[in-house]
Amino acid sequence: MNKPWLAHYEDGVPASLEYPPIPLHQMLEDSAAKYPKQSAVKMVLRYLPGGKIIGAEMTYAELKDKVDRLATALHDLGVRKGDRVAIQLPNSPHTVIAFFACLKLGAIVVNTNPIYTPREMEHQFVDSGAETLILLNSFYPKLKEIQDKTQIKRVVICHINDFTGLPFSLLVRRAQQKEGQWVDVPEGKGVYHLTSLLKRFPATPPKVEVKPEDVALFQYTGGTTGVPKAAMLSHRNLVANVLQCAHWLTDLEPGREIFMGAIPFFHVFGMTVAMALCVYVGGKLIVVPNPRPIDNVMNQIQRERCSIFPGVPAMYIGIINHPEVSKYDLRSVKACISGAAPLPMEVQERFGELTGGRLVEGYGLTEAAPVTHCNPIYGRRKAGSIGIPLPDVEAKLVSLEPGPDGKPVEVGVGQEGELAIRGPQVMVGYWNKPEETANVKDAEGWLYTGDIAKMDEDGYFYIVDRKKDLIIASGYNIVPREVEEVLFMHPAVQEAVVAGVPHPVRGETVKAYVVLKPGKSATADEIIAFCRQHLAAYKVPSMVEFRSELPKSMVGKFLRRVLVEEEKQKLAAQQGQRT
Repeated sequence: MNKPWLAHYEDGVPASLEYPPIPLHQMLEDSAAKYPKQSAVKMVLRYLPGGKIIGAEMTYAELKDKVDRLATALHDLGVRKGDRVAIQLPNSPHTVIAFFACLKLGAIVVNTNPIYTPREMEHQFVDSGAETLILLNSFYPKLKEIQDKTQIKRVVICHINDFTGLPFSLLVRRAQQKEGQWVDVPEGKGVYHLTSLLKRFPATPPKVEVKPEDVALFQYTGGTTGVPKAAMLSHRNLVANVLQCAHWLTDLEPGREIFMGAIPFFHVFGMTVAMALCVYVGGKLIVVPNPRPIDNVMNQIQRERCSIFPGVPAMYIGIINHPEVSKYDLRSVKACISGAAPLPMEVQERFGELTGGRLVEGYGLTEAAPVTHCNPIYGRRKAGSIGIPLPDVEAKLVSLEPGPDGKPVEVGVGQEGELAIRGPQVMVGYWNKPEETANVKDAEGWLYTGDIAKMDEDGYFYIVDRKKDLIIASGYNIVPREVEEVLFMHPAVQEAVVAGVPHPVRGETVKAYVVLKPGKSATADEIIAFCRQHLAAYKVPSMVEFRSELPKSMVGKFLRRVLVEEEKQKLAAQQGQRT
């Protein structure tokens, strides 16, 4: 097929790569062999005078040892190849240890957002069939609310101070107790402490044959419709995307890079482009449990001299608009890939002025592990563009209406169509949902993204709209139906529709349109508070508009796009008034 984008590849970026037939965890094995004494993971909770820290740091040899010990322990507890193991942790050394230990056993990692409500946890655990959960102690009370409705029978408890050492471990514990964040979880009856397992078991995990085509990860996504579903990503998918990203960053220096791990590792972008890519190149991963406030990220970039900083637009916007940004030395940053939402060119340029590094916009989706497009790091980047396809990624645009034979018709340069991609990182399919899989992935391996795009004569792509109703706020995928189901649970709500509306920082934010039952009353604050009880914070509507009726089709289907178009017109009118 015609690939005009190849002419715009930077020197050193090949059109095609060779992908070794290895499982993802082999990358850790290789880096531990090459760089055993190199710092692999560092978590800083607080900086102290004299260069000391409250936190944890471990070399590649130490990381591998802990991974092997946990893999041995999990196998002893009954975890076998193909079993699903849910990991519900913030960014921390534990996350890296747990992730690679599970893969080593041939188990499937189920990435779980730490801020999920019990209701959301229940859906994901039941759907995945996970029997083992690796969990931060402070989240344990949420699990107990729903554990008897799931298949979870083994729980491994982690504490944020596990690797901080005395006396700092006690200081962290007391601070969390004071803030009401510490939960004592005794061992016994299927509950184990991570540190106890690491002490009890040797670093001699069983040899499990893990093939490239084996599923490594269940990454939940809204996909195109319905409730969140698990995209099955194989070891081959993940290895391919790591290598594609590594070659895109043309000046990566193996064994020397320092990655800023501020984007959550339970998010597929953070997992691939921060954690896995860093391990592959033998880099040092600075893990940040909480990137808020953004001062925390800037402080660690300055102190740790981070060179690679993958993130989402909200992070970069927060940095360039920080009132004291000039007080921070961010010149160590040389490259950043931004994903999950549009990134204005003025943000890219301002960030470059502050750091001397290059910030570029990319594009991807959970079903593609996730990166498929990116602007060249040091080559030509175009405003409003998601860039060009990565090596071995084929991309085309197809008509929104089928052709005479009932199949989509490919459209030409400058025309709008649905973006379809094909490449080695495209998912196996959705877990237990063959019909949903068939709706987005055809027999030839093309993945239909649901995004409407256009391509210019140079092969740069531009997202112009979305066929699907998925809301993307601060990089998180939000399924409108999931929020709407909660709204309908409110006793005063008769009808409700949720839409994503433009937001200057989050990209989009959730807005609810509500029709109340006759004789019932409710305020926006009451509706929002109700949603907070049942949804993770990023899914909760930030705006509520009450209406006497909602736009519907002839068959009674809510017309979400009518509401979105109204919001766009309001925004355009406001901008016109300012000018």
